[in-house]
Amino acid sequence: MLLGLGLAAAILVADQFSKWLIVAVVMDPPRVVPVLPGFNLVLVHNTGVSFGLFGDLGSAILAAVAIAVCVGLVFWLWRAENRLLALAIGGIIGGAIGNVIDRLRLGAVVDFLDVYLPGSTLPHWPAFNVADSAIVVGVGLVVLDGLLAGRGKATSATRE
Repeated sequence: MLLGLGLAAAILVADQFSKWLIVAVVMDPPRVVPVLPGFNLVLVHNTGVSFGLFGDLGSAILAAVAIAVCVGLVFWLWRAENRLLALAIGGIIGGAIGNVIDRLRLGAVVDFLDVYLPGSTLPHWPAFNVADSAIVVGVGLVVLDGLLAGRGKATSATRE
């Protein structure tokens, strides 16, 4: 439990600090800042969920849903049976709370990482942030944990 909550707190701090830095320092005035081929810093205020979906629901409703999910995740974290799952859930919680803070404070989530395929006519991937990254990695680790747990059960079943 402490491992997951510790990671959640670290992600929350990193997320909020990076958003403050982008809004207050880097994007004053707002512009596109090329960093590497295929990577820019931009400033986007996302009123929706992933990729701007459900933006018309309103920040308060989206924040309430995210808080309810976080409460459920804390109960799951409390019952986590291994460190990988605890870290995964902690990452999701930290990212979700970081985005909830934006919604309640600003009415939108601050996104600023812009990834694209250089030299391509394909559109840029939707901008994202540290919290979004933590959520995606956390979900991936939950899936990995499930696969590893399933493999362990299959291996022990074949031994019997």
